[in-house]
Amino acid sequence: RPACAMDWQVLTREISLYLESQVRVGLFGSGVGLSLVLGFGVAYACYYLSSIAKKPQLVASNDRFCRFLEEYCPVVTETYYPTIWCWEGRVQTLLRPFITSRPQVQYRNELIKTADGGQISLDWFDNNDSLYYPDASTRPTVLLLPGLTGTSKESYILHMIHQSETLGYRCVVFNNRGIAGEDLLTPRTYCAANTEDLEAVIHHVHSLHPSAPFMAAGVSMGGMLLLNYLGKTGRDTPLMAAAIFSAGWNVFESVESLEKPLNWLLFNYYLTTCLQSSISRHRQMLEKLFDMDLVMKARTVREFDKQFTSVMFGYRTIDDYYEDASPCRKLKSVGIPVLCLNSVDDVFSPGHAIPVETAKQNANVALVLTSCGGHIGFLEGIWPRQCTYMDRVFKQFVQAMFEHGNKVFSM
Repeated sequence: RPACAMDWQVLTREISLYLESQVRVGLFGSGVGLSLVLGFGVAYACYYLSSIAKKPQLVASNDRFCRFLEEYCPVVTETYYPTIWCWEGRVQTLLRPFITSRPQVQYRNELIKTADGGQISLDWFDNNDSLYYPDASTRPTVLLLPGLTGTSKESYILHMIHQSETLGYRCVVFNNRGIAGEDLLTPRTYCAANTEDLEAVIHHVHSLHPSAPFMAAGVSMGGMLLLNYLGKTGRDTPLMAAAIFSAGWNVFESVESLEKPLNWLLFNYYLTTCLQSSISRHRQMLEKLFDMDLVMKARTVREFDKQFTSVMFGYRTIDDYYEDASPCRKLKSVGIPVLCLNSVDDVFSPGHAIPVETAKQNANVALVLTSCGGHIGFLEGIWPRQCTYMDRVFKQFVQAMFEHGNKVFSM
């Protein structure tokens, strides 16, 4: 029998047994209530299994890369079962920060200087108790890039570190300028298009551990920045591979989606206030170049970028900035194996803007597209407090690359 039919029968039987044990036949004075509840449960289970729970779409032009993923990262070929009571994209996006746990991580902070006189805050998880890699000089290292206003304290970053800890790896989190509590020494922050700070961090980390295998993983804007860096450097990078999660591929499409009324109410306005809050502490430094009163009046991300981000990095117009920041333009030039996870119901990165055809033109790129999951959501299980689908993809892919990476293009 088809797997879906078997799943449907098993779930239906479990629902029936549960309801029979919990609901009396006399509900609402007769057995009608039980029948209605049971019928609704069966109908919902059928809908969930037929329309919600699906295998992700794996897009890759390189058959050997596909076979590598199927063997060493099988989660990308398995059916993704979103949390049955919150599978819709917006709900997953909103709930993840509140539902998921926050593993305890002890960081070692390092401030590094930049060529223009600024400073960048790095948070290290050295994993000196690693049983699999006791030699720190050859311990695999994962560089983690948080989202737009995110830091090393984000739950999704903490979970990535927890997954890496169990595998014996070292992690270092790249906090964008002025975000993690450090002072701005120059009137400059960050953006998705400018890769200078990321290049400095990658060079610094690699110089400290030149014999250690080195990967990177970027989330949301961190993924966009990482993709833009990889598109710029091609094969000329110390990174052996990269994982990208919920990246916004086309910034024009992303901001248009976020400006729809409901999305503006749920996400855009809040994100704009987060951006403003992240720079308000540095107002005295930034007022040297910007009309901060005007910046603080922005009510959308687009308005903030027009008054602040695009001006800071010297773009003639905001459209010039958004074009340069869109990773879809640089995907053809990526020169190392990259796995990109997106959900097609992500309002931050609409499904129609994911560059499927472009990805097929680069043998180094694989896209994993789920039908549900939202933006950095990917919740699964009845009470999704611990591991998410995204966490499992991260863990399996970094382990596959560190332990079997030489087989990617030799299978």
